[in-house]
Amino acid sequence: MTVLSGLAQNRRFFSSTLVKSAKQTKNPYTNTILLPKTPFPLRADAVNREHLFHDRCTKELYPWQLKNNTKDLFVLHDGPPYANGNVHSGHAMNKVLKDIVNRYKVLQGHRVYYRPGWDCHGLPIELKALEAIRQKGDIDELSAIDIRRIAKSKALSEVEKQMKSFKSWGVMGDWDNPYLTLQSDYEIRQLRVLMDMIKKGYIYRQLKPVYWSPSSKSALAESELEYNENHVSPSIHVRFSVHDLSPALKKKWDQYLKGNNLFALIWTTTPWTIPSNKAIAVHPKLNYSLVQDTNNALYIIGSDRMEALSQELGELKVLDEITGEALIGSSYIHPLYKSQQSPIIGGDHVTADSGTGLVHTAPGHGMEDYEACLELGIAPFSPIDDEGKLTKEAGLGLEGKFAFKEGNSAIIELLKGENALVIQRDYTHKYPYDWRTKQPVMLRATAQWFANVEHLQKDAVNNLKQIKMVPEVSIRRLEQFTMSRKEWCISRQRSWGVPIPALYDTETGDALLTETSVEHIISILKERGIDAWWEEKDDDVFVAPEYKDKKYKRGYDTMDVWFDSGTSWTMLRDIPGRDPSKPLADVYLEGSDQHRGWFQSSLLTSVAVTGKAPYGTLVTHGFALDERGQKMSKSLGNTLEPHLITLGGKDKKKNPAYGTDVLRFWVANCEYTRDVLIGPSIIAQISDNLRKVRTTARFLLGNLYDFNHDNSVDYNQLPEIDKYMLHELYQYNQRITQAYDEFAYSRAVQYIQNFTNTTLSSFYFDTIKDRLYNDKSGSSSRRTAQTVLYHILKSYTTSLAPFVCHTAEEIYENYKAITPKPQSSIFKTGWLTLDNEWYNPSLNQKWTVLLNLKGQVNQVLESARQEKSIRSSQEADVTLYLNEASPLSNLVNSMPEHELASLFLTSHVKIKNIDESIGHVKESEIEGEKCKIVVHRAETCKCPRCWNYHSIEQDELCARCATVVN
Repeated sequence: MTVLSGLAQNRRFFSSTLVKSAKQTKNPYTNTILLPKTPFPLRADAVNREHLFHDRCTKELYPWQLKNNTKDLFVLHDGPPYANGNVHSGHAMNKVLKDIVNRYKVLQGHRVYYRPGWDCHGLPIELKALEAIRQKGDIDELSAIDIRRIAKSKALSEVEKQMKSFKSWGVMGDWDNPYLTLQSDYEIRQLRVLMDMIKKGYIYRQLKPVYWSPSSKSALAESELEYNENHVSPSIHVRFSVHDLSPALKKKWDQYLKGNNLFALIWTTTPWTIPSNKAIAVHPKLNYSLVQDTNNALYIIGSDRMEALSQELGELKVLDEITGEALIGSSYIHPLYKSQQSPIIGGDHVTADSGTGLVHTAPGHGMEDYEACLELGIAPFSPIDDEGKLTKEAGLGLEGKFAFKEGNSAIIELLKGENALVIQRDYTHKYPYDWRTKQPVMLRATAQWFANVEHLQKDAVNNLKQIKMVPEVSIRRLEQFTMSRKEWCISRQRSWGVPIPALYDTETGDALLTETSVEHIISILKERGIDAWWEEKDDDVFVAPEYKDKKYKRGYDTMDVWFDSGTSWTMLRDIPGRDPSKPLADVYLEGSDQHRGWFQSSLLTSVAVTGKAPYGTLVTHGFALDERGQKMSKSLGNTLEPHLITLGGKDKKKNPAYGTDVLRFWVANCEYTRDVLIGPSIIAQISDNLRKVRTTARFLLGNLYDFNHDNSVDYNQLPEIDKYMLHELYQYNQRITQAYDEFAYSRAVQYIQNFTNTTLSSFYFDTIKDRLYNDKSGSSSRRTAQTVLYHILKSYTTSLAPFVCHTAEEIYENYKAITPKPQSSIFKTGWLTLDNEWYNPSLNQKWTVLLNLKGQVNQVLESARQEKSIRSSQEADVTLYLNEASPLSNLVNSMPEHELASLFLTSHVKIKNIDESIGHVKESEIEGEKCKIVVHRAETCKCPRCWNYHSIEQDELCARCATVVN
């Protein structure tokens, strides 16, 4: 683009005297200009003002919508947060996302059921409660009832604190009636789910290895583990003396064994399990070698491990090679217990990827070991107590030694003494830890209660195929976790929880957990409360009449907290007005960690009892990380707690008080299906974005101060540019609605920001300012613009409302009086309307070309400004040179020249045949057609009122302004 050289002529408008005069003299026409007027402030001053709009869109709105909205009931079931600790950014993301979903549904006219919940049982609360009284006395003297009383008090106080924060974020719900897993009604429902699963044969008790946390003194489920990638274990190679070979090998290897000792070589990173060794496993189809070292000792090792072991043991001479099948049936002597003779067995779990190809098998400390031994009748042996210490059954002076520390060291020394230790190294690897105490766990055989998940897997996964997943890829993760789990250990050795209502025969120790027995126990606990299980002195009270012929005592295991929260769907069974053909909940929405937690436990318990998943849509969000993408931690000092965003910190320069809506807008802005970032600079940017929203709302409100819905102009009477703007608004409404329907909130925010910055601020607002400010109040030209602004304002405010409810309420407060039916809340006015009359694809096509042309004109105007030929676009006249026979020429000529001038923000626009152009002018192409754009300084004078160059004489009003003023 270029500008004609003639632009540099006559610069009398740049006279410094004129500028000085303009500054000194007040414009006599200022009071005649219809500038925007609104009490809506640009600054939110949220900390002092949000409370003015809080109740109307929260505690007043929730009961109103249940009573007055007419569409079917929508249920978002709250995954109960743990009632322990202060709230953090992850809580904010979770609760605000749920609130956005609910508010959108309310605006659509649905009745919304949202009952907040809390997970109140479990070890962390119990430990926190005990820690709080540790200084007041010996906690070991506390009874189970004392612990339960203290833990309950602690849980309730945590619920109160968290609830206060959640409510302060503008989250709408039934806060007066939350569900708590410690409530008697909830606990009874949970026991009935257990009873139904007992009746269907899903619950059983067995002595088998489970994850055991010595630091918690309790069994753990897989969902309660996290993994330390840098755990260091003592790695040892141990040789076990072969006592007797299988018949197939005796004769074959007889020539090698004369005068030589033969050893089976194993490798382990858990020396503390050596006392529990009951077998050595080989894979029947792998190849194994008989090798001789430089000391003439003979070893059996996996052939595929030869090269790796040679580097550790030195040169190895291969004497023979066989399959694992030939080794099965051989036996060996335990290096520490000389009288113990154990078998070499087959196992499909054995690989040659690491170790020696022969696996040290301790069925009391490994699930694969347990399963391999189970078929052979080899019982698990686990000489480890609840604290992770070796017991007297281990012998050898090991009693009382902590397995992971002095236990490992002592066993290694014992192996050295028996000349059984071949290699010792430190080994860094991935290892499971207790997610609460952050300490390592072990696999330990104890008698625990299990739910048989294997029989539920197929039905559970088939149910998942009917569920809408957001994001779609999350189904693979949930399926994977569900299919990889054969059983679920549901028993915990703690006081604070719902008891597993099992009775045990005082003579045999056999467990009694039948439908009849449990029903009897439930009837007592329903009447007296769950605490009666611990308070009642007489065990006979809990024995059903059918079992009075034997003596029983209670067991005191409690249920896994995932079973607690996983049965929360039972709270949805009795909601009045719910369509029975629908899932119990329309939506479950939680973090990605719940694929192996609440999402899965809810699915399994519901499928077990009802045959169906409890949810129709599953929405998964990521975790909140700091601005560098690191996990937030107090020790790293990179946390940003929600109250620092909403209320600010002591140092307001470092932590300004942004208010609740900035926090909510951050959540809406996040691509929540992945991990999201939060930090001071991100929140500052979100605040700036929300300020632009307020600026836009202020413009809309300010230009409607003299407008009422009765002043609206019929669509057919609107100028073309206004019709085009309504087409843009139609598309905006459509895109926003689709984004909300798809739970794509960051996409909706992007639409809002693009609409704000590009469609409104850079285009429509600039184009209509002249009409709004300078035309006569009540004129048709002004009313048409106001009509469109009125529709924009309603859609704009409504589309923002689920995200920034307080801001939307404040905007609505400033325009509801001009609407036909003012309401007390924006959320009572309904969702965006799609008026089909506004949809005009042909007009859109035309204006796409015009806006492209405007972009080209802007470049030429900017060149003129850079050359200081003009100061503003109003000072310019634009001439378009077009081929008069072209479609582009026809399109441009269909527009009145004054409308083109308004579009280009210039004083005049002229259209000429391209052959008439003179001077050196570069060409543009619009829609493939040639166009020459020339900018001249306006030949007419500047109107002192509207500043357009429409006046015939200097300092005289233009014709339009003269008419308005006179």
